[in-house]
Amino acid sequence: MKTTLKALAISALALGLGGAAQAETQGVSANEVVIGSVNDLSGIFAAVGVPAVNGANLRLKEANDAGGVHGRKITFIVEDHGYQLPKATQGYNKLINRDKVFAMMLSLGTPMNLAGFQLMDPKGIFNINPLSSAREMLQEPIDNKFITFSSYYDQVKGGLAYLSSTFGVKKVCTMYLPTDFGKEIALASKEQAPNFGMEFVSETTHKPDEQDFVGAVQKLKADGCEVVTMALGVRAGITVVGTAKKLNWTDVKFLNTSAGFLEVVAAVPGGVTEGLYASAGWQDMVARMDVPAVKTFADAYQAAYGQPASGFAMLGYSAADTLVRALEAAGADLTPESFKAAMENVKYDSELLGTTINYTPETHQGANDVIVSVVEGGVWKMVGKQ
Repeated sequence: MKTTLKALAISALALGLGGAAQAETQGVSANEVVIGSVNDLSGIFAAVGVPAVNGANLRLKEANDAGGVHGRKITFIVEDHGYQLPKATQGYNKLINRDKVFAMMLSLGTPMNLAGFQLMDPKGIFNINPLSSAREMLQEPIDNKFITFSSYYDQVKGGLAYLSSTFGVKKVCTMYLPTDFGKEIALASKEQAPNFGMEFVSETTHKPDEQDFVGAVQKLKADGCEVVTMALGVRAGITVVGTAKKLNWTDVKFLNTSAGFLEVVAAVPGGVTEGLYASAGWQDMVARMDVPAVKTFADAYQAAYGQPASGFAMLGYSAADTLVRALEAAGADLTPESFKAAMENVKYDSELLGTTINYTPETHQGANDVIVSVVEGGVWKMVGKQ
């Protein structure tokens, strides 16, 4: 009898310790895992943030409706920063310290993510597939950081390579926000131009809420720019291209990165953005509606939100799908260690994205394709891939 009681006591103690160990994993309980995002739902990149969050919610609802992952429902809490750094910092503080998230996903903005690292890294909070392609998204320590696509730097490099070989352009310029986001694109423009027999000749910097670009465009035209890389807000990028056409500057190539690779940019009425180039890490969704996975996703998004899906909605869905795959592979005993090991073994061919996602212990970047596209007839047409 004493032996039985002793055994029961040991079992109870083990269960208690197991529960305590589980409780030590922030954001994880027996029936829930909490994921956060600091995003732009109202600022200059809302055209990116809103559809991305919607796409993620669509995938997470599918997982939750199927019973969750190992019995846990996924709770996704999103804080809007309106592309303002102080609001982003407040959002990170709330999510990490009050909501006790297990991981962050799809957080938007290079400066915002860099500020968030100061709070996430000490606590080992994962940063999964941020909506920033800055190289700093994989800055040390990288154990808790996972990104999806090619960097802004590599996108600029690929775009310049294409424009140089296709059109023989020689003089490179840049227009950018003087933030970490903009500075990376400007740096890539300056450093990579000589590698393709090109010369960097001029630059202009801008405020996030700037609307009048006549002076800047006139300056760059006078400086003889043949290629202008851009690191601006969505609306600002459209305005720049439209301003150049109004000033009859038509022999210049404007090059966006993934930050401006949106369907709404291509579809501006009146052909304002016709001829605009973009380098990104994925193929345009509209041009691939004949792909079954793309069509299925687009139909589901339309049914859920009453509006067409965009490429960033697709990215949000895919990011959430990667999260779900990793949570499944991590097993019922979800800890930071089990999740990290699972993420480092996520590999799958994504018909939706048109690429292979492959994370390893050595590489926390899922894919590194550079897709060059141009606006033709109001849609993005792929013209190169590296």
